[in-house]
Amino acid sequence: MTQPFSVKRAQVEFHNFASLGEPERNLRVYAEENERRAGILRKYREFFGHLSPFLEIGANAGHSSYMLSNEFGASGFALDLSADSLRHGRALQQAWNLPHAPVRIAGDAADLPFADESLRMVCAFQMLSQFPDIDRVFREVHRVLQPGGIFFFAEEPLRRLLSLRLYRCPYYNNMKPWERWLFDRGLLGFLVRDVIGARQEESFGIRQNHTMSLKRWHDLVQKHFSEHRYEIFVQQHGWGERLVKRAAVRLDPHRSEWRAARLLGGTLAAISKKAGAAPEGSDIRPFEAFLRCPDCRSAMALNDEVLICRSCDYRAANEDGVYNLLPSRERAELYPGERDDIIDFSRPGHERHLLEGWYELEGVFGNRYRWMGARAVARLRAVKPAPRRLRIRCHASARGVPGEVRVIVNGTPAGLWKIDRTGLFVCETDVSDAEEYVIELHASPLWRVETDDREFTINVSMIRLIDR
Repeated sequence: MTQPFSVKRAQVEFHNFASLGEPERNLRVYAEENERRAGILRKYREFFGHLSPFLEIGANAGHSSYMLSNEFGASGFALDLSADSLRHGRALQQAWNLPHAPVRIAGDAADLPFADESLRMVCAFQMLSQFPDIDRVFREVHRVLQPGGIFFFAEEPLRRLLSLRLYRCPYYNNMKPWERWLFDRGLLGFLVRDVIGARQEESFGIRQNHTMSLKRWHDLVQKHFSEHRYEIFVQQHGWGERLVKRAAVRLDPHRSEWRAARLLGGTLAAISKKAGAAPEGSDIRPFEAFLRCPDCRSAMALNDEVLICRSCDYRAANEDGVYNLLPSRERAELYPGERDDIIDFSRPGHERHLLEGWYELEGVFGNRYRWMGARAVARLRAVKPAPRRLRIRCHASARGVPGEVRVIVNGTPAGLWKIDRTGLFVCETDVSDAEEYVIELHASPLWRVETDDREFTINVSMIRLIDR
């Protein structure tokens, strides 16, 4: 298995929520990422050749797919496990006033719902490192690419040799003052396993594969593709890393940054070409001709905005602009809808599970949540016989750190979690078998804002029962 099911569930929950927060900041970050990626596309434009039809895997909100569709005139697909992240692309399209959009597909990059040799280009940005078995993704990409097709991946981390790897570091805005002091001087990287924020994803249940050195990436590319072009970006956050990079480049016989990348890490961008003669690019109309059923691998048809398998009973409706083409079993668990064992604050009807202590609903799309004070209570009911685990998705603001969350289930203490950093976090614990679960959340410290007479602690976006 490329990713355990628990990791897929964590990715869907994390990206449904986190990718939709702070919309103004996200627009700025997405625009900066697109500028970097477009720069590589222009630099190697001749090597890329035709860009249509393209597929972006792990697309998040699909911002780079929108860039390909509008800035480069390509047509194609944006695929991600998170349907809500893809739906958020509508907000990007409106904010940037873009006339063209990709076809958006909720799906698995390690089990692509696309026909063999159907695509001219596949691209992936900052997502391959979330797979323990990256080779599996490469095999799928190779399968769906036409002869002469291009696999363009970028911003993938390179393993760093000069580091004690003491712990995973958070995002910059979640660092403690002493961590920021070291980071700004280029010294923190010599202590931590990475400085790209993987700590938050790891604590949420997402696994990160940062074992890939430059040589391992190169071996993997050569295994599957006949030609390649590389761009290496070596980190240098302060004078400490600048000095090491300068010395490494001087000692390299070719004056390249390869040795600096081995010592300091960084990121890799690769444009890899599949063997064979490249055909002319093509439009994606009808787009269903490029797809295959995720259950039985047969061709798909489109009937009144519903994708239908031509051989089995698989169906995928257009849900707010996204077709969910995950295998049936995974789709049922990752997107269960309204259910008695789940309180998803982004879905209407969740209010019936809430008992007391909750404030008004806030947020947009999958980024909906409710603040609470010192105590809030909710109720869940079991829907299937299985050993269960309680999972609560929360967010701590700077005013609530340091703090703690205590959970009581059916009158019995279930766990205590210390909060030492701001941001998204998860409380997860095993619970005894029962037909009904009354869940009490106790949080501290209490804090106020000048324009509101309420007392706040944390906000909560999901409470659910999962299999152990």
